[in-house]
Amino acid sequence: MDNNNEMNLSEATEALCTAESAVESMDEMIKLFGVFDENLKVISAETGARIIAAGDCIRIEGSAEAAELAKTVVDKLLITVRRGENVDRSRIRYAVDLAKEGNADLITELESDVVAFTAKGRRIKCKTLGQKKYVNALKRNTVVFGVGPAGTGKTYLAVAMAVLAYKNKEVEKIILTRPAVEAGEKLGFLPGDLQNKVDPYLRPLYDALYDFLGPETFKNLSERGVIEVAPLAYMRGRTLNDAYIILDEAQNTTREQMKMFLTRLGFGSKIVITGDITQIDLPGDKVSGLKEAIRVLDGVEDIQICRLTPADVVRHVLVQRIVAAYDKYEKNRLPDERARTFTRKPDWKREKK
Repeated sequence: MDNNNEMNLSEATEALCTAESAVESMDEMIKLFGVFDENLKVISAETGARIIAAGDCIRIEGSAEAAELAKTVVDKLLITVRRGENVDRSRIRYAVDLAKEGNADLITELESDVVAFTAKGRRIKCKTLGQKKYVNALKRNTVVFGVGPAGTGKTYLAVAMAVLAYKNKEVEKIILTRPAVEAGEKLGFLPGDLQNKVDPYLRPLYDALYDFLGPETFKNLSERGVIEVAPLAYMRGRTLNDAYIILDEAQNTTREQMKMFLTRLGFGSKIVITGDITQIDLPGDKVSGLKEAIRVLDGVEDIQICRLTPADVVRHVLVQRIVAAYDKYEKNRLPDERARTFTRKPDWKREKK
């Protein structure tokens, strides 16, 4: 019995591995560990290793696999800190996921490319591989679909590229549009002029433009007609030349609206279409123009369809979990249950008893 205990103790001791990561300064360690060691706790929880400060180095203990994973993540995050970047929980979790997939080098590669600068000089970088592919598609293609859940940065990055294109004199105008499904595309009953009617629906685009241009520049460009805001219905009959056009919330377009919008493309223009096909607000008898377009146009030259996933969500970690939970729920629902949900008449169409 004693021999067996000694063997088990020996095996446990052999299984415990130790690794160390050198730290250049105490400030560097503080930035990596976070307030009250919050980041440290996340790294330990995600990798299964024990991490402690040991003088001028970080000591890592755990199984061979856990210790190797934790050391890889810590070393890459230290490079991030040395570049002046902040390390938060979402970045740590994504770094661990990349390391588990054998893509540890991509952790620092993502941070090397600056997409744009805000009006206050803040550097905007891709935070996930999905975002990087999306930005590359925006640079290389005339028409790009950015399809994915909320919080993946599809709208914000589209606006960043639109502003960059204008500043580089690649386009003369920035046009923002979206279907006002909540108002049935009939905005007449809302108070104010066209601008006042559409503004509430385009707030995310406005917020992004304020970030990149600043309030004064934005106001000036709007007054000069360089930045144009209009509901999707007002695009009919126009040919849009030398413009960067963003259609947001495209999942709420009908097939007719989507075809109409795509055929507005003129010379020297780019079109970006963003949407989330899990948040369709159309009546049950209407087909989403976005869902149909990504099926019809997949593989067409100079059109790129980028599909972002819950792994690309860069908001609060809980948002990522919520999106993943809903995705799982939708996939597990019975087909007839989904059919009943989508064919149900909206409340305003039901007869009053």
